[in-house]
Amino acid sequence: MTRNSTPRHGRRTAYAAMLATALAVPTTAAVVPAAAEPSVDAPVLIEEVYGGGGNNGGVYDRDFVELYNPGDEPVSLDGWSVQYGSAGGTTWSSQTDLSGQIPAGGSFLVAQAAGNDDTQPDLPAPDVDGGIYMSGSGAEVALVSSTDRLDCSGAACAEVADLVDLVGWGSANTYLGSGPAPGTSNSVSVARVDHAHTVDNAADFVTGTPTPENSGSTSEPTPTPSPSPDPTPELVTIAEIQGTGDTSPLAGQDVTTRGVVTAAYPTGGFNGFTLQTAGTGGDPADDETPGASDGVFVYSWAGAQEVEVGDHVEVTGEAVEYYGLTEISAESWTILDEPAEPVEPTVTAWPATEAEREALESMLLAPSGEFTVTDNYSTNYYGTVGLAAGDGPLVQPTTAGRPGSEEAAAQEAENTALAVQLDDGSSWNYSGASRADTPLPWLNGTDPVRVGAAVTFTGPVVLDYRYSAWSFQPQQQLTGDSADGVQPATFENTRESSPQDVGGDVRVATFNVLNYFTTTGDQLEGCSYYTDRAGDPISVRGGCLARGAADAENLQRQETKIVAAISDLGADVVALEEIENSAAFGKDRDQALSDLVDALNAADGAGTWAFVPSPAEVPADEDVIRNAFVYRTAGAEPVGESRILTDAPEAFQNAREPLAQVFQPAGGKTAAPVDDVVVITNHFKSKGSLGPWPGDVDAGDGQGRNNESRVRQATALVEFADEVASDARTDRVLLVGDFNAYEQEDPIVVLAEAGYTDLGPTTGEYTYSYDGQVGSLDHVLASEGAMEDVTGADIWNINAYEPVANEYSRYNYNATILYDTSPFRSSDHDPLLVGLDLAPGAPSWANGHGPGGNPKHDD
Repeated sequence: MTRNSTPRHGRRTAYAAMLATALAVPTTAAVVPAAAEPSVDAPVLIEEVYGGGGNNGGVYDRDFVELYNPGDEPVSLDGWSVQYGSAGGTTWSSQTDLSGQIPAGGSFLVAQAAGNDDTQPDLPAPDVDGGIYMSGSGAEVALVSSTDRLDCSGAACAEVADLVDLVGWGSANTYLGSGPAPGTSNSVSVARVDHAHTVDNAADFVTGTPTPENSGSTSEPTPTPSPSPDPTPELVTIAEIQGTGDTSPLAGQDVTTRGVVTAAYPTGGFNGFTLQTAGTGGDPADDETPGASDGVFVYSWAGAQEVEVGDHVEVTGEAVEYYGLTEISAESWTILDEPAEPVEPTVTAWPATEAEREALESMLLAPSGEFTVTDNYSTNYYGTVGLAAGDGPLVQPTTAGRPGSEEAAAQEAENTALAVQLDDGSSWNYSGASRADTPLPWLNGTDPVRVGAAVTFTGPVVLDYRYSAWSFQPQQQLTGDSADGVQPATFENTRESSPQDVGGDVRVATFNVLNYFTTTGDQLEGCSYYTDRAGDPISVRGGCLARGAADAENLQRQETKIVAAISDLGADVVALEEIENSAAFGKDRDQALSDLVDALNAADGAGTWAFVPSPAEVPADEDVIRNAFVYRTAGAEPVGESRILTDAPEAFQNAREPLAQVFQPAGGKTAAPVDDVVVITNHFKSKGSLGPWPGDVDAGDGQGRNNESRVRQATALVEFADEVASDARTDRVLLVGDFNAYEQEDPIVVLAEAGYTDLGPTTGEYTYSYDGQVGSLDHVLASEGAMEDVTGADIWNINAYEPVANEYSRYNYNATILYDTSPFRSSDHDPLLVGLDLAPGAPSWANGHGPGGNPKHDD
């Protein structure tokens, strides 16, 4: 169902307009020092910004910036300035110096440049004339308590001592809080509602018709109301406002209704509260308004500051549809003295249809039935946990069925129907400069929130619709500081301290180690970095060949986790992907690989691990990352030299060439190669940057970009594997690695049709999580000969199911530091482990020794 969306208009309350003019302005103004950085206590605010003046479709003849004084003393603006920067720029290109004073509770109008249309109305008389040409769609404006030109961009601006306030809107790259204010057009401005100021441009500003006010603005006198026999407004029920469709039948009309406050959000950017008809909820069978919700969101920052959960409140305002959520944009509210029947949470399983969800919008719920974590990526940023109704996470459609098939379409439809978010009652970005010191909700370093974990609701939640998704909201904003008594759910701990026992005398694993580079960014020129909340570099962002840690300290954090993961994996042979190709930095090709083995031996004992050296022949043109092997010397040993596919340059022009090595059990060589196995590690082209072939364009069938590249790589791999196996005189072959293709996609089918069996699906687990859906990009595919020797397989979910916040690359992004030295979130891919019994005559897994008798265990 398509949900209607109507943008909210910036509306100033009559009270605020009168306050701006009714207060007397003393002849001298207080000199108020600027805060050390923008804060909720800023002495002067940027109230409204309009850049469409004098343009075609403009409302006024000039651009303007309106300031507002929220205090009870006038403020001198002498020596201050308004400064301007373009949306995508990194400099502040122009400024208007200020003088004069801004009255207590009043406005101050700074006029800027005019456009070409002189037929438009004039602005009210400006308090200061400026000449800045401002964008009509998006830019950045700063209020500075000096005339020194700013020299900052992005999050760094929030730390400038002279910066009093800043607003970025549209596509601005400099803003306060979680994001810029909405983009504008020539006919609309961005303005605060009720002078809201949470230091979050995205939450504080809305678009609407420009309403410029200067320091001498006066309100129109309020007419004396005509006598009325019944001054009491006509009440409508919340159900009448909601209606039985996806939009309110009263949208655009002023309404007055009553209800009990079930949630209030004075902080966090929601700027409002939810109201539900007294006495409703509980057993759905007792619902007296079937098909129509008894709850509604009331948009009012000022109201949210005053009401509390349980209050009986009367609200008057306009009924609106705000991007799919029915709201009342409140003009007034009254906390009533008369008692009201309490609201009971409605006990309900996840509604199966959009209409059923609409009938519960903004109501207090006690969710019943099973829910499972399916997405924790955004938890690190916006405090949102993605859930799936049911006993498992959502699955990638091309894991469930062939691209374009009915099975894939059915999985996609199921994903849409079962998805719901568990939110934190706010729009804050907890890794943004202004919120990073607030501890994250949900994530605390003790109780993991993992994909696949069962969810237990311990308190009621409100169902609402924000950011194009249905969400469960707590009854007030949840942060790490306020978890007790606010957090409405807990999560099962599904961590496993080790993989299951896969048997065999040689165990082979594949593991993508997420850009393990021992050449750190600080050793090179030109690197840019992802930084922590203190501005310190953590990992390389671009500008140089390195892709991993920024410096030795961060490399140590990364390496510690990778070593723990490889050590605890229990494998004799580990195929690695995404490890540094040290030749790109003028070093021995194996330097980073050697460094990793040194770290493994330091942890597990000298001589425990070794690496397979590079062969004499390597590709002429290689990527900066490569494939590699490490092995336990007591468990396996290489036979002969490794071998890289070098004669298929077209197929692998945008991927890493496969690396092959023959292995046998340590110390057990027989006269014939009956105990040999060929292992070939792979890293096919990703679904990212577009490859060179016609079939690399995303066909919309679920396989993403570069499908033809991966099919060509799979085809070349089959030929290479045949050659290596023939030369090694064995029919045991394992094709392992990161194929960047889910289980039912074309490249995996090419390998299956060549006689290889994908062992990952037998485990019931997945190696990767993306966009709230699980599937396997990493595979171990066994030849028919190898299948006779397979004794078990397991995917050890230590990475893909973990929050990204636990990764070394997110160290100190937030006050809640989740990094530890465990294997968990050592990478973004999970390792896959396979056991092989290479002794002649051993019983085979293919003949009944499958995972059914070796169930998954939990620690």
